[in-house]
Amino acid sequence: MDDFLELAGKKFKSRLLTGSGKYHDERIIKEILETADCDIITVALRRVDFNNPQNNIVNFIPQGKQLMPNTSGARTAEEAVRIAKLSKEMGYGNWIKIEVIKDSKYLLPDNLETLKATEILVNDGFAVFAYMQPDLAMGRRMAQAGATAVMPLAAPIGSNKGLLMKETIRIMIEEIDTPIIVDAGIGKPSHACEAMEMGAAAILLNTAIAASKNPVLMAKAFKNAVEAGRLGFLAGFAKESSVSASSPLTGFLD
Repeated sequence: MDDFLELAGKKFKSRLLTGSGKYHDERIIKEILETADCDIITVALRRVDFNNPQNNIVNFIPQGKQLMPNTSGARTAEEAVRIAKLSKEMGYGNWIKIEVIKDSKYLLPDNLETLKATEILVNDGFAVFAYMQPDLAMGRRMAQAGATAVMPLAAPIGSNKGLLMKETIRIMIEEIDTPIIVDAGIGKPSHACEAMEMGAAAILLNTAIAASKNPVLMAKAFKNAVEAGRLGFLAGFAKESSVSASSPLTGFLD
């Protein structure tokens, strides 16, 4: 069965996207990507050392992977747009994940500024991935603005608390035609599996793998969880009931 994640005119086999931060040794990123079978990885442009190309984080990402630079560190739409254009000028393509965060305590994104940046960058030819607080109305506006994907957080970034925003994300999946990629807060493979069972197009996570005791083994666990959730969603779940025997209740021996 062919089942691809289609984004910005490209097809990807994997529905697990990863970040590139928090690793104790960035040389492990290549093994993580191979183990998780990831096609797409996001990189904070502020981590790119333009003055020291040899130690550039991008050097640790194997060729052939789709790079998704992000605007981490931006506090306004204007700053996000400036970072996106800098990324493109540096040769990192036209994919950009918009992160606009003013809140330094909980690190929650500013949806209105994200929408403004999305509108500007879509008009400039970028494939925009809009990281946001789960909100149906704002998600619809970002989709209408031309976002390639809408990326609601499951829980505050780096918290590993799982699907705290489950019901709102479920509604967004049902009501928005643009791909919904669940981003941030996913801490366990079971969280990722549940989001995929709900019908999410993909999962993006970082801390759960990077901060685990065995990142490579955890990458494999998440790969399997995302695939299991996707297969379950495609297969369709049996309806819940109070009691339903799986074998006939007739024909017993006397």
